[in-house]
Amino acid sequence: MPKKNDAPLLSPKFSLALQFANEIHRMQVRKGAGAPYISHLMSVCALALEYGGNETQAIAALLHDSAEDCGGRPMLETVRVMFGNEVAEIVAACTDTFDVPKPDWRPRKEAYLRAMAVKAGTAKLVACADKLHNISHTLRDIQSEGDAAWKARMAKSENGSAEKQTWYYLGCLEALSTGWSGALLSEFARAVQLLCELVGNDADVARAKELTGSLRG
Repeated sequence: MPKKNDAPLLSPKFSLALQFANEIHRMQVRKGAGAPYISHLMSVCALALEYGGNETQAIAALLHDSAEDCGGRPMLETVRVMFGNEVAEIVAACTDTFDVPKPDWRPRKEAYLRAMAVKAGTAKLVACADKLHNISHTLRDIQSEGDAAWKARMAKSENGSAEKQTWYYLGCLEALSTGWSGALLSEFARAVQLLCELVGNDADVARAKELTGSLRG
């Protein structure tokens, strides 16, 4: 039975954010199993809260894809008006592009990683929750399909090859661990190391172990 608090832990603004996120993402589905996209947003929000995030971070977690996938900078300004500057700044930090169509994958991700490395820990917690939920689904697919079948399938996709996945997640781990640490980051580091062990090369595994080891030091 859960412990009862003396006062509400989340305000009506959180409820509004959940409703708003569901409204703007209502036609979107997750890649793979095709679950409603809101499932990802709720999972990221849950991770943020369970690893010490406050209401501002929880709201930003629900809305972290709003600007990138639902309207660019005008949507970001809507978020700012409805939920405040702090939420909007975290959403902006989690957005790898405001452009439609999106720029090429590699330079876009390189720019995102450079920017994320210098973001505040408040934004990194939300970004890390997002990356941990995404990589958890990737690991689930690998373990379900088998690494060889997964690598063969992903090699046919535009940006999903094993080489790109390990490069990107190692980059995320390095960027997030620059000036920030915590239990959530350690969980993400373990997931990145497992990904590299399953589908990466020797250099990927060595880099993952190096980054994971630096968190313990």
